[in-house]
Amino acid sequence: MATKRTFLSAILLVAICTAGAQTHPAPDNNQLPATYVPSGDQMFKQYCAACHGADAKGYGPARAALKLPAADLTTLAKRHGGKFPYEYVTGVLRFGPGVPSHGSADMPTWGPIFEYIDNHNQSSVQQRIKNLCDYLASLQEK
Repeated sequence: MATKRTFLSAILLVAICTAGAQTHPAPDNNQLPATYVPSGDQMFKQYCAACHGADAKGYGPARAALKLPAADLTTLAKRHGGKFPYEYVTGVLRFGPGVPSHGSADMPTWGPIFEYIDNHNQSSVQQRIKNLCDYLASLQEK
């Protein structure tokens, strides 16, 4: 009888401990902070490389599906008087290419996509675009 009580007490103790553990889940250490903004390199690989290529020269794996070839992003400074056109690139990323000479309508307008991803946090959207512009500036041909 004493063995039976000890056994039942042990089962009850395990049940209580298990129930307590379920009400307090362990923190997810793999979750990024709400204010996390990826680097320009990470975003380029995720959003741009399919069309512009890993080297940003316009020869990504999706090139064949585009109406107009993707631009060579390593020559942006060269095509804008030798200086990287931050304002121009920011505008294209935020609002789309606009006229055909600035890129094909196949290019997504990333501003609204980033706004959705960042839950309309304008500071995060601006940081994403800045990170991507800084990365593209670092790729410019000398």
